[in-house]
Amino acid sequence: MAVSEKKRTSKVENEQPPGEVCEVCFGTGMEIVKGKGARPCKCQKTGRHTDPFEKVRVPRRYARCHFSNYEAQNESQKLALLFATNFTNDYPATEKGLLISGPVGVGKTHLAVSILKGLTERGFSCLFYEFSSLLKEIQDSYNPRTQTSELAVLAPVLNAEVLVLDELGASKPTDWVRDTMAYIINSRYNDARVTIFTTNYADRTANEREETLEDRIGVRLRSRLFEMCRPIEVAGEDYRRTLQSGRMARPGF
Repeated sequence: MAVSEKKRTSKVENEQPPGEVCEVCFGTGMEIVKGKGARPCKCQKTGRHTDPFEKVRVPRRYARCHFSNYEAQNESQKLALLFATNFTNDYPATEKGLLISGPVGVGKTHLAVSILKGLTERGFSCLFYEFSSLLKEIQDSYNPRTQTSELAVLAPVLNAEVLVLDELGASKPTDWVRDTMAYIINSRYNDARVTIFTTNYADRTANEREETLEDRIGVRLRSRLFEMCRPIEVAGEDYRRTLQSGRMARPGF
């Protein structure tokens, strides 16, 4: 369940400087108590997070992404912008998340982050994770020197009201990767939590040598995504490679 943010006080003893990551929850806002599960971290009471979007964990590269600066280059990108905007405005009157697919550089992450910004501004609890980074954090949790646990990493991911998993399928599809994906996706499905995925892998390819999303995540998980998400296909050339002289790049692609 989403945890409502409590009223912050203006002056709190031992308040940490802005931008410093909490050593208890590592910026997730959730503290794991052994034998009791997850609860709001004490740092949520200190007033450190003046901007709710800071807790969404969006990488700095994408911090300026917004619907207002997404420059659609073709009809598929115009439709993707429309679907993403409508999703943001309609939530929570929607049961399905989004599966945004397309080649690199067409603005999939830009749209996903824009959705999170819009929802955060409306007071919803959101979280962003690049999937490979999430897997790395889970693997690191197995090292006792990190002083964290798999539960501490996964609890915010499983409990976020709206979650973006960026670059689904990017990691080598080992049994462990697929098992981890299945656990996260099935847990959120069973709890009826909305998830937005982005991926570079399409359902169909013209070249038989190219892998599909099903090749990367498996038949069962791809089938589950059909039920969980509305597919949005974004086409176009890599914007990073086609910038014209004198034009500004879209922030964070």
